[in-house]
Parts: sequence; structure tokens; C-alpha cells
Amino acid sequence: MKLIAIIAAALLSATLCLQPAAAQPRSYQVGAAVYGLKGEFMQLWANALKEHPLVKDGTVKLTIYDGKYDALTQSNQFDTMITQKMDGILFVPIDIQAGAEPVARATEARIPVVGSNTRVQSDRLASYVGSNDVVAGEMEAESVLKAIGGKGQVVILEGPIGQSAQIERRKGNQAALRRHPEVKVLQMKTANWSRAEALSLMENWLTAHGGKINGVIAQNDEMALGAIEALKAKGIAPRTVPTAGIDGVKDAIRAVQAGDMVSVLQDAKAQAQGALDVLMRHVMGPGYQPRSAIWGQYQEAGLSWDGGNAKAYSIPWTPITAANAETLLSTRP
Repeated sequence: MKLIAIIAAALLSATLCLQPAAAQPRSYQVGAAVYGLKGEFMQLWANALKEHPLVKDGTVKLTIYDGKYDALTQSNQFDTMITQKMDGILFVPIDIQAGAEPVARATEARIPVVGSNTRVQSDRLASYVGSNDVVAGEMEAESVLKAIGGKGQVVILEGPIGQSAQIERRKGNQAALRRHPEVKVLQMKTANWSRAEALSLMENWLTAHGGKINGVIAQNDEMALGAIEALKAKGIAPRTVPTAGIDGVKDAIRAVQAGDMVSVLQDAKAQAQGALDVLMRHVMGPGYQPRSAIWGQYQEAGLSWDGGNAKAYSIPWTPITAANAETLLSTRP
């Protein structure tokens, strides 16, 4: 009996050894190359990406690369991601043209690239998830031009020259200006999305043009806030010089509440998490279903998953008002 028991135990052990180990769920390596993490908006974008369900549960191993506002740095980061054989890449380029070559290299290495927030001039992108910057540029400019009664002189603070947001928001600005021929643009110059640069530039303009600036069109909130600081430093009440921005960063939402400026919300979470969902559809195949809640959030506004196959997805803009400011602030970390 002892011998039989020993033989049975040995057979059981051999059988267990022959059974395959339970398959471990695969994890995917994804790189996110963003133009720069100095400003609040791209910090919001990056933080939202980290909160995507696939990142939270470990399915996606995420690496975020700070491009430091430099096209060559971003290009070198693509080389790193290609060498590391990333499964997919998310791309927020600093330059609409310079970003095309890195996308081509990644595609040739069979790594899908999905753009987000800012565009690149390339037909090699698997898809793009962002918002229509022409629309936002027109919205912000129109608000300033109406506030000054369609007459007077304005200054325009632009984003980094050559980035798609700067190019497209300028188009929107100009479309609104064409409807108001009695408004003259006194100055238009880049402040590189920077509050500090906008403060310095606005100080110079206020010195050069005295009381001739009737309104400020800033292509993002940080620059609008810099312009407002300059106005206050000169003893000028911001309400007397209508100022507009774009993005919906925390300080801008508070400034809208105070009546110091107007702005429209660019949804960083929807852009980042939507882009990762679309990328994973290209990585994992047609059976992939989106995991972010943003697809339901904007469904009534016309955002449709469409199998994850669309070449572009447009996230709607949300005007910031006194009525929705507190709710929007509660979504900011």
C-alpha cells in the first residue's frame, strides 16, 4: 500500500508539472512624447494619461518624455522609443513639420503613432485625437472684439511659431478680425505659451502704446494671465481691457470668475485618454473596446468611437462661465 501511495503521488506530481502555467496577462510598452511639461495644460494632459484604466491596472506600462519645447529633442526621444521597441507611441509635437520625420521612422519600425493635442503634417499617423484650434481661436477673438464694440486696437500673444495650435488659432483669430474691419492689430508676437514671457511682452507694449490697447487676444491662458499681471502692475483694471485665453487652467478659471478674462476649456483628459484608447485599438486589434469614460461623456456632442478606426477624433470646446467655473475647478488636481 505504501508503494502504491508513493507511485500515485509521483504520478500526480508529474501530471502537475506537465500542466502549463496560467498565462500572465500581457503588458504593453507605450511612450508619450509631449512638447513640454513646464506649463499647466500639458501637466494636466500627462496626469490624465496616468489615470487611464489601462495604465492604472498595469496593462499599459507608460513612459512620458518631456520634449522641452524642442523639435530635435523630440526626434531623439523617438529614436529611443524605437530602439526600446515600444508597442505604441502617443505624440504631442512642438513643430507641425519637424514632427513628420520621427513619425515616419516609427511607422517604418511598425510602431503605430497616434497624435494628440497638437498636429503633425504627416499621413503616417494612425489617428489623431484633439480639438479644433481654428474654432477656439475664432471663439476667443470674437469675445474680445465684441467686448470692445467692434472698434479699437488689440494685441495678439501667439504660441510657439510653427506649432499647429499657433497656426490654427491664428487662423481663427484672423477669421474673427475679418468680421470687424474697424479693429486694428497693434502688435502680434509669440510668448511661447509662457506667462512670464507674456508679462514681459505686455509690459513693453503698454509702455510703447500708452492707453491705446483696447483688448488682448492670447492664444492660451498662461499668456492671458501674464498680460493681466502686466495690466495690474500698471494700475489698469483688467475689466477695462478685455482679455481672452484658451485651455481652462486653474488660475484662468478663477480669473473668469473674477471677471478679469474669458476662456474656453480644452479637455486634456479627453484628449489624452481618448488618444490612448485609439492607440491601443491599433496595438491590440479590432476586438479592443475603449476603457476611458470620455466616450460616453461626449457622445451627445457627436464624439463616436466608430470602432477606433477614424483618422481623427474631435473633442468639443467648453466655454467657461461663472455658472460652470466651480464644477470645472473641481476637476482640476
